[in-house]
Amino acid sequence: MGSSKVVFAFLLLLILLFATLEEEELGGNILKVEGRMCESQSHGFKGQCWSDHNCRMVCRNEHFPGGRCRGFRKRCFCTRPCA
Repeated sequence: MGSSKVVFAFLLLLILLFATLEEEELGGNILKVEGRMCESQSHGFKGQCWSDHNCRMVCRNEHFPGGRCRGFRKRCFCTRPCA
């Protein structure tokens, strides 16, 4: 009875090992690739930008997927993936 537990544990370990190797070979490189982000200063944001969340909401109203505060003068820049 004890040897069957050892065999089961060994087989489980092998399955986990092969599953992680297969994941790294098939999908590991896909997750590490990042596209460039293009930025455009927001036309609708007024004042200095202190909150990325507020900037992002204004940028969404300008049909951009994201936005962030940037620079010494704290301006809101809208972001989108570059084409």
